[in-house]
Amino acid sequence: MSIPFGYVSPEQQMRDKADYARKGIARGRSVVVLQYEHGILFVAPNPSRALHKISEIYDKIGFAAVGRYNEFEALRLGGIRYADINGYNYARDDVTARGLANLYAQNLGQIFTESPKPFEVEIVVAEVGDSAEEDHIYRLTFDGSVFDETGLVAMGGQAEAVAGRLKERYREGMPLAEALEAALFALTEPGGERPPAGQLEVAVLDRNRPHRKFLRLNGPRLEQALAEGRPQDAASEAEAGTAQASDLPPTAPEGDIDTGSNG
Repeated sequence: MSIPFGYVSPEQQMRDKADYARKGIARGRSVVVLQYEHGILFVAPNPSRALHKISEIYDKIGFAAVGRYNEFEALRLGGIRYADINGYNYARDDVTARGLANLYAQNLGQIFTESPKPFEVEIVVAEVGDSAEEDHIYRLTFDGSVFDETGLVAMGGQAEAVAGRLKERYREGMPLAEALEAALFALTEPGGERPPAGQLEVAVLDRNRPHRKFLRLNGPRLEQALAEGRPQDAASEAEAGTAQASDLPPTAPEGDIDTGSNG
């Protein structure tokens, strides 16, 4: 029996699809999800104010994603419809992150197997419980694989390096400001500049909030959390710099300053 010209074995097709999806996901910026004192924190560099990588799915369930926006947005909307229908037909407590993770795993696995092009996405579905032991964080990859994570997870971009830096700073029961500082440390390459607050997408699932646990942190609330989490030495340097600047003699008139050449 002759093999048709251009034949590719199923194993090779799966490998090619997996490589294609991994390369697409790695081109994006990383997202980190970690437990903190009162719940679960989501942090993503994101200059866009219209396209969200982090979203609410249901009362106590959050969603984070990396990869192609149109693909993970379709998954997010499907998850919301699933949650709304099940919460209406049964009870709101019947909507769980595990159920959503199973739904997403089926969808992603079917697309990976049957479609010529797999989804270039990686997602996290997280649910906050009444205690840290009851929190759940599920990471799903492009082929429908599900990983039950504990404590922290990093995905997209240089995920392994980001996760390594995050583990250096992470500890159980961190206050929000400290957890946010750890996330930013992990997301910033050594020697690189941290993204400003206006280019960060930050949200929490706060177990102490009534009913809906999801809350976006932006504006003054985010600025305050960033300031509280800043290392003491950095804060001291900033204060010292302000003090030194106030002790400088008055500057010369603008026309007397030698600006030199900018090359």
